[in-house]
Amino acid sequence: MAKATETLLEIDLNALDNNYRYLTSKLKSETKVLAVVKAFAYGSDSVVISKELATLGVDYFAVAYSNEGETLRNAKIETPILVLHPLPGNFEVIVNRCLEPSIYSRKTLEAFIAFAEARKQTNYPIHLKFNTGLNRLGFGENDISFIVEMLSKTNSVKVKSAFSHLAASEDLKLKEFTLGQIEGFRKISEELTAKLGYKPLLHCANTSGIINYPEAHFDMVRTGIGLYGFGNDKEENKHLKPIGTLKTVISQIHEVQKSESVGYNRGFIADKATRSATLPIGHADGIPRSYGKGKGWVTINGKKAHILGNVCMDMIMVDVTNIDCEEGDEAITRAESSAGVMWMPRPKTPLS
Repeated sequence: MAKATETLLEIDLNALDNNYRYLTSKLKSETKVLAVVKAFAYGSDSVVISKELATLGVDYFAVAYSNEGETLRNAKIETPILVLHPLPGNFEVIVNRCLEPSIYSRKTLEAFIAFAEARKQTNYPIHLKFNTGLNRLGFGENDISFIVEMLSKTNSVKVKSAFSHLAASEDLKLKEFTLGQIEGFRKISEELTAKLGYKPLLHCANTSGIINYPEAHFDMVRTGIGLYGFGNDKEENKHLKPIGTLKTVISQIHEVQKSESVGYNRGFIADKATRSATLPIGHADGIPRSYGKGKGWVTINGKKAHILGNVCMDMIMVDVTNIDCEEGDEAITRAESSAGVMWMPRPKTPLS
């Protein structure tokens, strides 16, 4: 791995491969895999990640918005791409770049059919999202008849998949709720399939659904956070490897005297002589302000250096009182769930 001379993000594709193979080892051979690469592939690099996953044989990608899908198409990625939150103003981009919209309401269904008809599309792939308890986006079961009636009047679109989203698959204390969601989706799928007269792909399992609920795998599963190294469980995390290492350098070191303060609003006041190192990275780079005042840390020369005071927009100050270091030395953080600094979603210079 390269030694940092500026802020950069290293992406470990071997870790990504490990995570993909571990998650798919839990699936039947015929179960398809949709990789979620929204938000810069969870703060890494969507193009680098998607190209690697394409070589591993992933069946689908999912992005949040059409511009993210357009980025992948510009990188010559040809795998089908589901747009999870399409907006009518982006339908032109969606069709022009062969992206596939999630249709989640009567209004979006009517609008996209009208758009597809005006563009003389035939059997354009759409994905129907159903709400089974997350209460974020999605049709209800009582919308099925309306959906089928609308589809019967046009050949401009065709349902490629029907899906839902589990709200609490990582929390086994809420197993009864999750099983209710799975059964609700199964019921919706059966009714929809019978009324459509053909069977679209069915999917509702996210990463924790893959791990905890094999009965929810259906035809395809979606994995996002698991690909990047987190299984939402300490035991599962042992099998997964964080793919990102964020590196930067020490810009300046200060000798802070007792009663002096560090950062905005005097977020840290020294109760003894303290050595503070300033790093050129902050909340504009995706490091949450909540990691200030000692809650987050980086590693410098193998030792933890906790954040002093509040996270600034472009800088953080860390405690190096007991660390042998100097200006220009490297500071490292890996995206580890409860330890160290996590970043999301604005890396500076990706290095793969």
